[in-house]
Amino acid sequence: MEAQPITVALIDATQGYEATPERVRLSALADFTRDVADFLRGQARELDPGSIEVAIQSGSVQVITQPIALAPTLFRDLRSLLDSELIDSLDARRREVIERWQKLARATKGWSYRVAAPFLPRPVVVNAQTDFRADDADQWVRVERYVRGEILDLGGATKANAHVRLPDGTTLRVGTERDVLRDDTVNRLYKPAMLRIQAQYNVLTRELRDARLVEFVQYEPRFDAAELERLNRRGAQAWKDVADASAWVEELRGGVE
Repeated sequence: MEAQPITVALIDATQGYEATPERVRLSALADFTRDVADFLRGQARELDPGSIEVAIQSGSVQVITQPIALAPTLFRDLRSLLDSELIDSLDARRREVIERWQKLARATKGWSYRVAAPFLPRPVVVNAQTDFRADDADQWVRVERYVRGEILDLGGATKANAHVRLPDGTTLRVGTERDVLRDDTVNRLYKPAMLRIQAQYNVLTRELRDARLVEFVQYEPRFDAAELERLNRRGAQAWKDVADASAWVEELRGGVE
């Protein structure tokens, strides 16, 4: 497929006038541009929003990107949104954006979104009449578990939380109470940590959401070279009379006739 520009529009008539680039609420514009960046990037970071140039057009608040060449998952997701209002197959980050848009469109009269591209036969529209939803919405269960990762950020101006980079590279935001962070005497920033959390867990996608910190768990992985060398010497002494270690293990297992 040739390079395609993507047009994303916010239609906001909630203030008695339709929002345009000349007149739009700052908070609405900030939320919209953040959502557009998340939608284009996706969970897999297929695109880097920082490298995409856009034009702001009138008619509503419309963002039109430069032609995008290599974004097969984005193009697939846009087609999927035209085919069905079930959004389970969408990239996880794009699914979150569509769910957020659908919730806002239902709750706010005069509020909707439109996404268009040359390869689409018609625009994708999210408004009060649409019903974009995940079929796995009832597959979330409450769990308590331990997660391991690197602490990227602690604190927050309005809500206390921790941002944790998990082993798979994703970032989990874990809410907590201010006094938990205030009373913690360990410097955990940019260090590996083990956290005990409570969260919503999706049994189909294995995603975690609404995570809350129960406690930090003592976690200090170490490699003791001297101890490893000591164990190696003991092992070598214990096995010195065994000519074939593999055969000896098989015999213990009953695998040698």
